[in-house]
Amino acid sequence: MATNLLLTPQPLAFSKFSVSTKKVAINSQRATRFVAKASGGEEKNDEKGFTPFGFVTDNPSSRSAIQLPESPAEDGNVGQMLYRIEDKGKEYGSYIKSGKLRWFVRETGSPESRRGTVVFLHGAPTQSYSYRVVMSQMSDAGFHCFAPDWIGFGFSDKPQPGYGFDYTEKEFHEALDKLLDVLEVKSPFFLVAQGFVVGSYGLTWALKNPSKISKLAILNTPLTVSSPVPGLFQQLRIPLFGEFTSQNAVIAERFIEAGSPYVLKLEKADVYRLPYLASSGPGFALLEAARKINFRDISSQIADGFASGRWDKPVLVAWGLADKYLPQTIAEEFRKQNLSSVELKLIEGAGHMPQEDWPEKVVDALRMFF
Repeated sequence: MATNLLLTPQPLAFSKFSVSTKKVAINSQRATRFVAKASGGEEKNDEKGFTPFGFVTDNPSSRSAIQLPESPAEDGNVGQMLYRIEDKGKEYGSYIKSGKLRWFVRETGSPESRRGTVVFLHGAPTQSYSYRVVMSQMSDAGFHCFAPDWIGFGFSDKPQPGYGFDYTEKEFHEALDKLLDVLEVKSPFFLVAQGFVVGSYGLTWALKNPSKISKLAILNTPLTVSSPVPGLFQQLRIPLFGEFTSQNAVIAERFIEAGSPYVLKLEKADVYRLPYLASSGPGFALLEAARKINFRDISSQIADGFASGRWDKPVLVAWGLADKYLPQTIAEEFRKQNLSSVELKLIEGAGHMPQEDWPEKVVDALRMFF
């Protein structure tokens, strides 16, 4: 026999609650958090509080950019953050027009410097700001120094892909050739290159222009086909996910800190963050460059080019031992393939960007080598 059941909905009981506020200081920025407590109960002591942007606060240096201020209309919006940092990080720099492109180039010393000219090339996703201390000290030692922001990076132009610049190796090489002519850099000169993608293009440019180089210094750059590709560049190559990743305003500082034993100070992080905060251009330029490069092919060009016997100029490999992207074995393998021309200098306490982590040791190595 079937039985009919009548289900009567019962009202849900909610405990009454009130909301109180508790202010905490985070990285010298004022922030407000809300702690809920039941009526008649004691306030819960939650030291972490509510973090609405928790997915980026694992990076200490980025916290001031995303914490909610007590008065958002005064200092919590992106426009105000840009106003606070827009003049930072342009030490020794000026804008140089080269063809249709405008480069941001740092310069120290003078053409009359007695010890010659040094050109510093950075890697992705950073900028020439990383060389500011090295350049200053090298000019004090008698060198004339240039450090451009590659097109698409830092404060240089960031053309939309397909409209005059497609971020290929060939185009980066051609643009660098034109810039060196505009800067009137006389050959041969000293070249320093570091990092992934455009840093690697600096080395392939050198292999194609050996007569223009007097001596070459390499700082933590993929040098062999066994060189790992960091997760960032793998993510950028994934459709849709790459587009999302490229627009992360803290992408550069996170990459730097992930490859280093140190956390960037806020004033340094501000500079690396600024281009990505100011527009979507740097992110899309990085995205295009990461998708156009064939990492294995470029690493093979570098390994074979320096081992082929066609390269006969002295090479210094100054390697940060705490690099979390490229292990020491990469530098050692490269040196074994080029015993006659390569000098290896290991820098303790420095990570993927020795020029940022420990510029004084980099300067000592360069001065001795040059």
